[in-house]
Amino acid sequence: MRVSSVVDALVPARLGRSFRWLLASSWLSNLGDGIALAAGPLLVASMTDDPFVVALAALVQWLPPLLLALPAGVLSDRVDRRRLMVVVDLLRAAVLVVLTLSVASGAVPVAVVLLALFAAASAEVFEDNTAATLLPSIVARDDLAVANVRLLTGFVTVNQLVGPPLGAFLFTLGSFVPFGAQAALVAFSAVTVSRVVLARRAGPRPASRVRSDLAEGFRWVFHHAAVRVLVLTIFTFNLTWGAAWSVLVLYATQRLGLGPVGYGWIATVSAAGGIVGTLAYGRITRRVSLGDLLRVGLVVETLTHLALALTTSPAVAFAVFFVFGVHAFVWGTTSLTVRQRAVPEALQGRVGAVNSVGTYGGLVIGSGVGGLLAQHLGVTAPFFYAFAGSAVFLVLLWPQLRHVAHADARAEPLP
Repeated sequence: MRVSSVVDALVPARLGRSFRWLLASSWLSNLGDGIALAAGPLLVASMTDDPFVVALAALVQWLPPLLLALPAGVLSDRVDRRRLMVVVDLLRAAVLVVLTLSVASGAVPVAVVLLALFAAASAEVFEDNTAATLLPSIVARDDLAVANVRLLTGFVTVNQLVGPPLGAFLFTLGSFVPFGAQAALVAFSAVTVSRVVLARRAGPRPASRVRSDLAEGFRWVFHHAAVRVLVLTIFTFNLTWGAAWSVLVLYATQRLGLGPVGYGWIATVSAAGGIVGTLAYGRITRRVSLGDLLRVGLVVETLTHLALALTTSPAVAFAVFFVFGVHAFVWGTTSLTVRQRAVPEALQGRVGAVNSVGTYGGLVIGSGVGGLLAQHLGVTAPFFYAFAGSAVFLVLLWPQLRHVAHADARAEPLP
């Protein structure tokens, strides 16, 4: 089989050359981010044994989406989105080059490392938000689902499957090596996205205040039933999911008896489930409506927490993580496709930012709840809480999901 035939099978020609450039950019960036997922904590842990400081390595990469999603959304709706992605990727590459040289010198303080990780993660917020807004401008509405599948396949494979073990391996070659590799990948990402040609551009927008721009995004979400339900759902379910997953490493070691390698396999198994979801998504959506897909997904997520709370068997837990990986991919693709179809192009960035605030706001609050529950009631308490909370949310939100099923093919007018 010729290489061109393989490319056409993976990325149908009808999606266009610009989509292929965007896909290449996404895969390169995601591989770099996957490398950093392992290399960042490893670097900080190699510099200090203070658990609080080590925990900050994760915190500085979780905070930026919550703090900066709204400004990123406003900016992506105000400027040339392709140019913004190029500039942000180049800035992120520059930060990573400075980090690489600093680590290679052997005299970098841990505070500088944390600051560099925070800066790189902050730039990533702007890049990710803007990338999601580009897709409706280069792909036909009916092809958004398959285009999102291809993009999220890259996230699952290179970010979750390939990136972390590669980052750990590169770290063994030298603590600065993975960050140099990430800098190169991000720079190449900037080059590829610069080749994207936008087929549809939003018209010039009148001058406005940032506050009014943000208010317009929130107001649009509030008045659009389907998107409002999606944001509310991701926020409420992340209040429970964040609680359980915040103590996952303790659950794996204390409840399942896994070591560090076994704990690492959890992400691998979940990612494998995501790949299955990738392959099956087209067939699933031809037979099941988007609203029903979301309902089934919420049931799966609710039962996931209960199954993990009850089992002590690693084999059973891994099977649950695999199924959850399928669900997470299907849910993410469906939610993103519904939002991209419904939201006017001029509001894509701000509405995506509102969704991000709901996503990470739920995770941050849920993580705090999970830590307190595990501290006082044991490591399984967050999972029982997640099951009970998800069950309540499921009952309350079930009727509202009809709005997703009945979402109009066109964007609703601004309220």
